[in-house]
Amino acid sequence: MELWMWLLILFIIGQRLVELVIAKNNEKWMKARGGVEKGATHYKWFIYLHTLFFISILLETMMKLGQQEVVFHYFYFCVFFLAQLARFWCIYSLGRFWNTKIIVLPRVALIKKGPYKYVKHPNYIIVAVELFVIPMLFGAYVTAVIFPILHIMLLRIRIPAEEKALATVQKV
Repeated sequence: MELWMWLLILFIIGQRLVELVIAKNNEKWMKARGGVEKGATHYKWFIYLHTLFFISILLETMMKLGQQEVVFHYFYFCVFFLAQLARFWCIYSLGRFWNTKIIVLPRVALIKKGPYKYVKHPNYIIVAVELFVIPMLFGAYVTAVIFPILHIMLLRIRIPAEEKALATVQKV
């Protein structure tokens, strides 16, 4: 793997680890105020999916070593960069309520600002784009096909659970 590939993958993994720390801090903050976690049984599958995603990119890329040179794709990188801006917008818009888990804080109005003013679940769209674009940057075409499909399958469980949980929250 070329240096830019290692730097990019390490950046993305580091970013995800920072997000997990933010989510854990937000979880503690919400639970200290009466927040209740919903739909916890499927959460582990998202952890497995995202862990296997990075392993798959690395394995697929390393299997191609010496076979072909991976060219830096500016288009995919621009899409990735825009997805990161959108990701930060989601996190910023939800503030202390942003989490990787479904946690509902009773008697708090549903947040409808930032991208949430326009789309119900913008973060899931961003993740789907990333699950396609990131492997494409590395020439990991099998990963680029398989993981967005697996993500969509998990969302068929996650979104109804989240909708059910959010139905208990007041709308502003």
